Amino acid sequence: MTPRSPNPPAARELDHPAPGEIRLEGVLHALSDPVRLQIVRTMAATEEELACSVFEVPVSKSTTTHHFRVLRESGVIRQCYRGTAKVSALRRGDLDLLFPGLLESVLTAAARQADRTGG
Repeated sequence: MTPRSPNPPAARELDHPAPGEIRLEGVLHALSDPVRLQIVRTMAATEEELACSVFEVPVSKSTTTHHFRVLRESGVIRQCYRGTAKVSALRRGDLDLLFPGLLESVLTAAARQADRTGG
């Protein structure tokens, strides 16, 4: 029998840009994709962290993983592990501080477009 380590393994950490590293062009790129915008709209509707499995997107699992990575690396979302689940939350506070009104404007425009086009 192998002795147990007194310290449990560290949780897997994911890389996120610090607020000062978030760039407008990266955020705009992340929000320019319809699938990523759909993910952000879902997150914006709640203050809660959401498991990746909650999102219903019309792409494969590997493509969904790519979209979440783009959102995380651009600074739009924060992700962490809660047990075995990866959860995500919108970095609304950071985005509002860096780019006042941008996120709300994009979300409002996306909602209007969805109403207009039925999507």
